[in-house]
Amino acid sequence: MPTPTKGPRLGGGPAHERLMLANLAAALFTHKSIKTTETKAKRLRPVAERLITFAKKGDLHNRRRALSIIGDKSVIHELFTEIAPLVELREGGYTRITKLGFRKGDNASMVQIELVLEPVNPKPKSVKKTAAAKADTTVADEPVVDEPVTDESVADEPAAADAPVEAEEAATETSASDADEAPAKDAK
Repeated sequence: MPTPTKGPRLGGGPAHERLMLANLAAALFTHKSIKTTETKAKRLRPVAERLITFAKKGDLHNRRRALSIIGDKSVIHELFTEIAPLVELREGGYTRITKLGFRKGDNASMVQIELVLEPVNPKPKSVKKTAAAKADTTVADEPVVDEPVTDESVADEPAAADAPVEAEEAATETSASDADEAPAKDAK
């Protein structure tokens, strides 16, 4: 006989287990938190998270899929209208299991399984990506300070009011350089 891969069977056969998990899920969605044994909670978690994923999709087909598992229309209505909007931005991990200790009668490990309904804080971007993006924006926004001051760099910076004066100076410089070159050509 092959070893079961889903974990221990709870109670009788598979039909009993399926019904028990459906009842636990219905109680979880109704009360938002239930106290049960650790084994049952670990088996309930994937069932409950799958039902919440159906509820997040919210269409008729997924409502009928959830209804085929639980069977109680009031629980399905609560799941789709109240719980799904609260976990809409959460990408998984809709349940939380907290250990409570051991049961007095048979020393079974008891836990509390509850829905995680707190709002999601988006994860910060990775440090490398944010540092690279920040460096790119600062390089583009800030002027470069390390350049040495030269006559050309000073000539590039004056205000617009000095532009006509610069144009005149440039014209006189070009005419003076032409005048210097002309006698040199005559001397040859």
